[in-house]
Amino acid sequence: MNGKKCRWGILGTAGIARKNWQAIRNSGSGQLVAVASRTEERAAQYIAENQAQVPHDPPPRPIAGYDEMIAADDIDAIYLPLPTGLRKEFVIKAAAAGKHVLCEKPCGINADEVREIVEACSAHGVQFMDGVMFMHSARLPALREVLDEGAAVGEIKRIASQFSFMAPPDFFDGNIRMHSGLEPLGSLGDLGWYCVRMTLWTLNYEMPVSLKARMIRDSARPDSPDPVPITLSAEMVFASGVTASFYCSFEAEHQQWINISGTKGHIAINDFVLPYHGSEVGFDIEQAHFETDLCQFHMERHSRRISVNEYSDSHATSQETMLFRNFSDLVLNGKVDSHWPEISLQTQEVLDACLKSAKNGGEEVLF
Repeated sequence: MNGKKCRWGILGTAGIARKNWQAIRNSGSGQLVAVASRTEERAAQYIAENQAQVPHDPPPRPIAGYDEMIAADDIDAIYLPLPTGLRKEFVIKAAAAGKHVLCEKPCGINADEVREIVEACSAHGVQFMDGVMFMHSARLPALREVLDEGAAVGEIKRIASQFSFMAPPDFFDGNIRMHSGLEPLGSLGDLGWYCVRMTLWTLNYEMPVSLKARMIRDSARPDSPDPVPITLSAEMVFASGVTASFYCSFEAEHQQWINISGTKGHIAINDFVLPYHGSEVGFDIEQAHFETDLCQFHMERHSRRISVNEYSDSHATSQETMLFRNFSDLVLNGKVDSHWPEISLQTQEVLDACLKSAKNGGEEVLF
């Protein structure tokens, strides 16, 4: 790569982009060139705020207007954290301009939009990837090795997961995730996406044959045209015999766990989306032993932890840094990996089915 760096532009000033502001700097293979907002003043303010804590040298420049950033000739890749309702338009514009795109999730309001995005990026030969950070953690290869080896879990039978947080009262009246025009999938898109992706990853992207979802509660802020999911649960069935469930909610304390159960044991991860603070990430293997002898019932715990050296956040080894490092390396090597857009579309297709089922009283949806 001869010391070259992938030149990044951030299209929008969302909160999540502050985390990735630092990830770009830590990546080593990326350089942040510019930040775009609807006004230059807003972009400049955003840059100044972030520079004060995590400075880039040289500082990125402010750009007024999203189209202006897409047209810039000194940007190779765009990180796009705009609201879901706006993503398709600007991803397709960026692809047409030859810009690679790292897009926040969900990538579109439905699978049809994501299919258009994927086709546009493919036609213009640019990389598309969604911003699921845990996909780039060193924990996943370690987990795959244990699952494939078979002694810890055996044949997978059941997967269950939850991603939730307890939103404050003002969230429900003003947050963009409560507006159907901006974030029509609500908690399903914001949180359920991760549960679905981790389930599909565990099963090597086997798609379900059917699912049922329940809209436990939906709501909307006052200016929203329609309600969005607030709390939703779903049950999926796979041809392999595996069943999987997930729960996503803005109304329950912060949890982000997944449990993978099989014929020999189960694996528990209590922080599969955002690793708990520390210098390692891992998972726990549980293989309980149960014995009975007439009146004596004995349950014995057998547990071991597998971990890898990886700081949880704000570090050169963190998963968000690896996301930008991996993407930048694809750009610099001139390689477009079709796996990433394919799994974005698969994830969106499952979310679409969940929303359809939930809106129709939990009816079964077949794939």
